[in-house]
Amino acid sequence: MYELVLHVPEEGVELVSDALESLDALSVSVEDADALTPQEHAMFGEPGLPAPKAGWQRSTVTALFAEQAQADDAARLLQAQDFFDGCTLVGIRPVADQDWVRLTQSQFDPVEITPSFWIVPTWHEPPAAAAQCLRLDPGLAFGTGTHPTTRMCLRWIAAHPPTAQRVLDYGCGSGILAMAARLFGAGETDAVDIDPSAVSSTQVNAVANHVQLNAGLPDLAQGTYQLVLANILATPLKVLAPLLCARLAPGASLVLAGILSRQAEELQQAYAPWVQLVVADEQEGWILMTATAPTP
Repeated sequence: MYELVLHVPEEGVELVSDALESLDALSVSVEDADALTPQEHAMFGEPGLPAPKAGWQRSTVTALFAEQAQADDAARLLQAQDFFDGCTLVGIRPVADQDWVRLTQSQFDPVEITPSFWIVPTWHEPPAAAAQCLRLDPGLAFGTGTHPTTRMCLRWIAAHPPTAQRVLDYGCGSGILAMAARLFGAGETDAVDIDPSAVSSTQVNAVANHVQLNAGLPDLAQGTYQLVLANILATPLKVLAPLLCARLAPGASLVLAGILSRQAEELQQAYAPWVQLVVADEQEGWILMTATAPTP
């Protein structure tokens, strides 16, 4: 394997990346050339907001080729193009052969939620202290227990076991929150997502963990629930406020995540007509917000 490494200005990233793919690159990655320096620039995407740009002001574009001759040819052809103006060839270097599956797996260790509750990839043995665990591998759907928003939701579930409660996991991703609710005693549990691949992932994960739940598209959610969980992002959570609150039974708990600390007030305002949200947990700049539905 050989890497072709280029420095590319922001306006050329998309063209260069497309050209590399047409030249049979096995993969193309784009990174901030100023990463880990004072000039580093973070880019984020969030539903309802403009998409992040294709690259940074100074991007490092790396293409992987099976043979050195392919990398050499790609470099020669790119440098002859008008759109290569402003770009720089950093070099071509060999990449050591590795067991990529083993390397990827080594990056995902069991995740401690509480001292007795762990998320454990299938290639690991559960820790001795894991009285309760969910077996979950990194995959296409969001929610493997590694992100602070997921960990905070799981901690809340462990601290507030939803024994015999009817539970809704809205935007279920991998189904991790729905499965955790069942693990901690929940009754009928519905896990819904707008992404069919997330629904499929949830169904597969539930079977693998011997957990019974209902997974489907959002229309599956009907009636009211004693616990409603939604780990999405702030913008869709604001849009969903009327829908989620309409699913709350009297006295039910609402648990929201995917919210940055600075977004707390706007979420409180969005949900104020129905419930009073409070910050229940905070980790690495993310917050968990909860509320209790009013009773008659």
